[in-house]
Amino acid sequence: MDSILVRGNGPLNGVIPIAGAKNACLALMPATLLSDEPLTLTNAPRLSDIRTMTLLLQSLGAEVTGLQDGKVLAMSSHDLNNLTADYDIVRKMRASFLVLGPLLARAGRAVVSLPGGCAIGARPVDLHLKAMEALGADLDLREGYVHAEAKGGLKGAVIDFPIVSVGATENALMAATLAKGTTEIRNAAREPEIVDLAQCLRKMGAQIEGEGSPTIRIEGVDRLTGATHPVVTDRIELGTYMLAPAICGGEVELLGGRIDLLGRFCEKLDAAGVSVEETERGMKVKRKNGRVSAVDVVTEPFPGFPTDLQAQMMALLATADGVSVLEERIFENRFMHAPELNRMGAQIEVHGGHATVTGVEKLRGARVMATDLRASVSLILAALAAEGETLVGRVYHLDRGYERVEEKLSACGALIERVPSP
Repeated sequence: MDSILVRGNGPLNGVIPIAGAKNACLALMPATLLSDEPLTLTNAPRLSDIRTMTLLLQSLGAEVTGLQDGKVLAMSSHDLNNLTADYDIVRKMRASFLVLGPLLARAGRAVVSLPGGCAIGARPVDLHLKAMEALGADLDLREGYVHAEAKGGLKGAVIDFPIVSVGATENALMAATLAKGTTEIRNAAREPEIVDLAQCLRKMGAQIEGEGSPTIRIEGVDRLTGATHPVVTDRIELGTYMLAPAICGGEVELLGGRIDLLGRFCEKLDAAGVSVEETERGMKVKRKNGRVSAVDVVTEPFPGFPTDLQAQMMALLATADGVSVLEERIFENRFMHAPELNRMGAQIEVHGGHATVTGVEKLRGARVMATDLRASVSLILAALAAEGETLVGRVYHLDRGYERVEEKLSACGALIERVPSP
């Protein structure tokens, strides 16, 4: 097992290319199950989660080929010879559950293991199941698997989610494309990944309107065709690397970056004293004047502050001038990185869904452990600004969501390398 060794080395300066969005790609890949014609995704990220989804689709009979250094995924589901998503694959990644809707829509039945993923809260799949039931599927949960069947095919319906759920919106959206009649998804997630999925499905022949708003309407069609679609920029990777010069100093240009993907996040950076400017190639980020200022943060569904940037923002605020309060409203148990940051000299107190961060002038290198995907990169950000060496363990979490972290940061002057774990 590998670790990441970081030596604090002052300001960062340079250019970082931003990859295609992991979360968007993981929703786009199961869309191939909706058609017997090829679906090609460009700008795909090269991550372990993408490999896991590839294995899952291949286990169902789909053909998945990585081209051009893995950035192009060519997929075809002309021969679905298995309708069971096995526990051994699904347990590794929660997004695997997104095959349920497409399988039900095209084949009329599916057997899908309950999912796994990062340990950041319960994250039940009840909303996914309620959506499938609303579309006319019969469900039976036994021995850790969802057995779903729609004997006469799925039928359009009103799906009114009690809370916003990105995954449930994606599953419902894909299932509804082949359902008979009209489906209306209310209180739908509005994330850019939802918009990206809808745009891809529309290229495949789906009739969808309203994506990016709380209400999405889908008129079911008899079949979908093939398509080629570029994966949207990864806004979470973008936000993560925006925080690097914010915490270390210097100026970094993020290729492919778009402010509209991270509006509320950019507002908080501005309030903290971080400059964000659009360029012809993306955006540039730098601190305005010395130490950043404390700000309060509340995580919310898009267009609010992303929960997936909360840990990284905490690393920045650990060095801010003043006291910040972070409130986590999306997932419970998502402050597990706080004790690890405290090992580096941060002053963070957690009380339920709130974390109070009293900024310190300097963090100190230490041996720390990643507890989940976003926590892992928050520790790397903190290490970049810390005095001395930091060894971040359990970085297999990191590889699920960030490609070539060491290479991208090293190109901007960071002293970072992957080493064998002690």
